[in-house]
Amino acid sequence: MINSKFDPKRIIVALDYASAEQATQLLSKLDPELCRVKIGKELFTAAGPDFVRAAIDMGFDVFLDLKFHDIPNTVAKAVAAACALKVWMVNVHASGGSAMMRAAREAVSYAQHKPLLIAVTVLTSLSQEDLAEVGITITPAQQVLRLASLARDCGMDGVVCSAAETAMLKSHLGETFCLVTPGIRTEADAANDQKRIFKPVDAVLAGSHYLVIGRPITAAEDPGWRLEKIAELLHGSFSNLC
Repeated sequence: MINSKFDPKRIIVALDYASAEQATQLLSKLDPELCRVKIGKELFTAAGPDFVRAAIDMGFDVFLDLKFHDIPNTVAKAVAAACALKVWMVNVHASGGSAMMRAAREAVSYAQHKPLLIAVTVLTSLSQEDLAEVGITITPAQQVLRLASLARDCGMDGVVCSAAETAMLKSHLGETFCLVTPGIRTEADAANDQKRIFKPVDAVLAGSHYLVIGRPITAAEDPGWRLEKIAELLHGSFSNLC
């Protein structure tokens, strides 16, 4: 769960790079007082825990986005290792089930450093047709609610979801259940591989607590300036919201 007070660092910049060198160049252009950063599978596979430590040393809170999904014992050990890295947030797949999520929760409870532990519901790249291909016949929104409710019951601090589902989730799961939204684009940005997308202000208005933003910032001619403008817009518009 999160505090209901406004968090000035709602933006999580996705460091979707193939090397530590590329990611470090981007970090040097960003203000850690305005954002957090997400390190996913590509960068972590290329650069490993050392880059996580380096980003933290540069003043950035790190969301370690590795989406753990395995047997409970393996996931618990992976989450414990993430805690030891002193990351701000770590995630698992809710579809891994209750035993796996509870094992992850227990690992955090025993750790000296306790990051936010969130669960992935339905990837924002997936449509109704994509879900049907793997045997899920309900709508993406229904599947999100099912998995988010399970995650809440297993002690997760929140979930990753599309902004299209945030109002529904807040209604069912409460104001402080943390909602992390990828698929954020501005009017000038291409959708790329995201299918359920929102603009930053619309996402916060819908109920998102944190916005994962990649290419709109990282591909900008001046990433630092673009971050500042989005942060100013969010803070000016929504500083009174949770």
